Formats: sequence, C-alpha cells, structure tokens
Amino acid sequence: MSWFESFVLGLVQGLTEFLPISSSAHLRLTAAFAGWHDPGAAFTAITQIGTETAVLIYFRKDIARILSAWFRSLTDRAMRSDHDAQMGWLVIVGSIPIGVLGLTLKDQIEGPFRDLRLIATTLIVMGVVLGVADRLAARDEAGGRHRVVKERKTLKDLGVKDGLIYGFCQAMALIPGVSRSGATISGGLLMGYTRESAARYSFLLAIPAVLASGAYELKDVGEGHVSWGPTIFATLVAFFVGYAVIAWFMKFITTKSFMPFVIYRILLGILLFALIGMGVLSPHAGESAG
Repeated sequence: MSWFESFVLGLVQGLTEFLPISSSAHLRLTAAFAGWHDPGAAFTAITQIGTETAVLIYFRKDIARILSAWFRSLTDRAMRSDHDAQMGWLVIVGSIPIGVLGLTLKDQIEGPFRDLRLIATTLIVMGVVLGVADRLAARDEAGGRHRVVKERKTLKDLGVKDGLIYGFCQAMALIPGVSRSGATISGGLLMGYTRESAARYSFLLAIPAVLASGAYELKDVGEGHVSWGPTIFATLVAFFVGYAVIAWFMKFITTKSFMPFVIYRILLGILLFALIGMGVLSPHAGESAG
C-alpha cells in the first residue's frame, strides 16, 4: 500500500465512520474503483481506532462521568441505581453480541462478506430500513392534523432489553455496507428513541467493540500488502477528519432528517449492481491481491 493510498483510505474512513453509510463498505469500494488491492478487514479495524479516539475526545466528559460512576458502583450498592453507572453496564451488555459474533464469523468477515454484491444489497436494504425509522421518528416529532406529538424515549429510559437490541443491531455492521451507526441509530429510532439519544448511545456503544477489534487485528499488520507505516498514517488521518465529522453530525441530527443518507445509500447500491452487471466491476475486485 502506498502512502497516497493510505491517505485516501484514511480520509474515507474519517468521513464515513460516523455517517450512516458504512465506512467499511466505502473503504472496500474506494479500493475497488481505484484499482487498488482490497485493504482488508484488519486495515479497516485498525483505522477505526483513529475515529474511535475522536469519539473518546468528543465525549470525554460523558465517558469520564460514566466510568467514574461505574467503578464506584462495583463497591457502593447505592450507586447501582445511578444513571451513569447503569450506562456503563449497558455499554458492556450491548457489546456482547458483536464480540461473540465477531469471533464466530471471523472467516466470513474477512472473505465472503466483502463480496461487492453483498455490499450493494446491504447498502440498499439498510437504506430502506433507515428511511422507515427516520420517517417514524419525524411523524412522532411533528404530530399532525389527527395526531398529537409523541414524546420519544431518551437514554434515561434505556434498559437491558433495549441495550441488547442495540447490541445486535451493532453486530449487523460486521457485514460491510450495513453501517455501525446506521444500524444502531435505525434500531434506536424503531424502538422509539430520539435521534440524539440513538446517535449518542450508538457512538458510546462502539467504543469497546472498535478498540477491541482494532487491538485484535494488530497482529495481522505487515502481512500481505499492508504495512505498519501506511496503516498508522491512515489511522491518524482518520482521527483528525473523524473528529470534525462527529462534531458536525451531532449538530446535524438535532434538526435534520436522515433522508439524504438514505437516498445516497440506495443510489450507490443500484450503481454498484449496474457496474457489476455490465462487467465494469468484478464483485471480487482486488480480493485476489489483497
């Protein structure tokens, strides 16, 4: 992998990680369209450490408060009813599905799941799901002629059941094209949470999974065409770009609809199917050399 490739892929990772359009799919597609080798699941997981570091900094006050309350709850029974302490436990509970499935499906994640036809399918299907979820949230928030405004849930309403559902939604992002934020935000909206609450828990929930996945994949750096230098460089680029994107996105979702992302996902999926169907792009582009 050249330094230019690593810069572009780091830029793509930073731009797409927090948007509901799938960073892993865009890394795979960028390489395929450019005629580069597939960067692979290990490169993707490690560069996500960069964007996740941006989450740690952006939500540092929330994270510090949650960690403090959670640690105190281990010895102080009275603290176990504290909302921040409960959030700590719910992040742990919500991380179980992706941890179990990530290890179980490791071979599929690194192989069959990277087929561009599957990515095109998940882009479209999850785009429709996100569109439906967004529409339901908008209807509750706006009310209507014959409907009153419906109050949506916040993170204070989050329990073990909803935390696990969020976790299974996050685990779906093991398939490129699904999108970690897209799946968890869609799940949150369908369960009746506000856009801001769904996004906030989505980002907090991703921290253990992404950091653990990145650390696990460190052993594979240096194998094949991906070396340490470009990987670290891409991770740094992803961090700086990701921090700017997350700050923008958290402001965007408070007043805007997810429909632009829905339309983009569906159009990209259709374009991908068309290119594969016409023989312009192979569904396994770059894999043999990756």
